[in-house]
Amino acid sequence: MSREVDVAIIGAGSAGLFALSQVRRKTDNYVLIEGGELGTTCARVGCMPSKVMIQVADDYHRRSIFEREGIDGADELGLDKPAIMEHVQDLRDVFVDKTLGVTDALDETHLIHGYASFVDGRTIEVNGEHYKARSIVIATGTVPIIPEAWQSFKDDIITTDEFFELEDLPASVAVIGLGSIGLEIGQALSRLGIDVTGVDLLENVAKLNDPVVNKLAVETISREFPLWLGEAAQLEKTAEGIRVSSGDKAVVVDKVLASLGRRPNFDQLGLENAALELDKNGVPQFNPETMQCGSTSIYIAGDVNMDRPLLHEAGHEGRVAGYNAVRQSGVAFRRKTGLAITFCDPNVATVGTQLGQLDESKIAIAEMQFGPVGRALIIGKNRGVLRVYVNKSDGMVLGAAMACVKGEHLAHLLAWSIQQGMTVFDMLKMPFYHPVIEEALQGALYGVLSELDTKQELVELEML
Repeated sequence: MSREVDVAIIGAGSAGLFALSQVRRKTDNYVLIEGGELGTTCARVGCMPSKVMIQVADDYHRRSIFEREGIDGADELGLDKPAIMEHVQDLRDVFVDKTLGVTDALDETHLIHGYASFVDGRTIEVNGEHYKARSIVIATGTVPIIPEAWQSFKDDIITTDEFFELEDLPASVAVIGLGSIGLEIGQALSRLGIDVTGVDLLENVAKLNDPVVNKLAVETISREFPLWLGEAAQLEKTAEGIRVSSGDKAVVVDKVLASLGRRPNFDQLGLENAALELDKNGVPQFNPETMQCGSTSIYIAGDVNMDRPLLHEAGHEGRVAGYNAVRQSGVAFRRKTGLAITFCDPNVATVGTQLGQLDESKIAIAEMQFGPVGRALIIGKNRGVLRVYVNKSDGMVLGAAMACVKGEHLAHLLAWSIQQGMTVFDMLKMPFYHPVIEEALQGALYGVLSELDTKQELVELEML
């Protein structure tokens, strides 16, 4: 049996749903295909449930400064870990239900439950039925990475896809992989009384490549739980639990949380039949401004393409892919300024072009240490640093990295400014209230003025 459609979207996660929003504006002759559980990765197992757990952990951790604030009774507070997980799951289900609103409204002619496989570059098979599409959007998402050598330990390993299904928390955990999700969950577990050890092959955390910011982040977070960096983790089963070693360090824990990243979910897709050119990682080559794979009628969006695996980027890519797929076009859309935030404490964030991508002889770095920042001191979180990368010749703001309180907000201000093409001078003409964390940015920008080649706006600025 065969059916012809204008657009077939493979995957009903964030990118697929955003693609659908564009496709439905032009045609009703489409199919959305999903073989797994409905509900996006972000809502089910990623950014949303992790933030619920972080909030609970941060609320409980706040008790550590009660005494100096004159608040009694901190020692009387306790934890009900099963109740915490129930709360996390309850809110997670709320977020998932919101994403299901779209798919719940689709009838069986539009929403196809099953796994898609390419027959050729224009045809896919699902449940024995062929769908010949004018355009196809691949939005199949990703799955957690578990090394082949660790398969024998699978009963002792929890992936990030499984973590939020736990009814209780283990007494001890080794978090292996300290990207955003590993760092976030590791710190949250530590603050909830779990014995946590963090391990990563890299020397940096949360993909930081600014050595000053990384040093502060590592030193601050390692005050709460040990971070073993720079050497691979080895696992060994013992009578007491699972032994995790890294270099000359070792610990026996109840469980391992594997947060080693995610890989594209191509397992059943039959990409070899689609005549696509693949990169060295087996991902179809595509134009990041059009989401089109070569000159084909296939588009790819979301973390499956391994370019910018973030929710807001999946939204952008999905819209672009859907827009072009339904028109069979290759219209290029400007990418948003890079923005990544890790919701640990202090927040770790990167914006725009990063230090490792810049010629340091041509930039000035606007830096602010948070020790003397008044609002940070009041909050009790004044260990932090902000570094903003500025083009010396014209004062253009190029990028930033930070590990600081309320970095999530500073990062947005900087991302918006960079996308608008603002200079240091433009930003300093904007209002800064007192006392706010944003004054750290103001101080950093004033501090860098003397390092810039251009002086054309200094006189006007000095009058403000």
